[in-house]
Amino acid sequence: MAAPNSAQRKACWDARDQLWQCLDDNNDKTQSCQQVQGDFEAKCPAQWVKYFTKRRDFLKYKEKMQTEGFTPAGGPQVNS
Repeated sequence: MAAPNSAQRKACWDARDQLWQCLDDNNDKTQSCQQVQGDFEAKCPAQWVKYFTKRRDFLKYKEKMQTEGFTPAGGPQVNS
């Protein structure tokens, strides 16, 4: 597969941004964004779709850790 040209990359990034906005507006309910998801998948290479999906998950996790902080799990206690 050839690398996407400038216009294809821009179309992909625009589709990604529209999907992420839709997900933000609908509290990450994917069923509300199926049409936008299909457009995103049609305009982006499959590897990019996978990467951007993982990237969004990471950014959401990072934002949660920064706003709510980290709370360790209540696992076994080790005496030192």
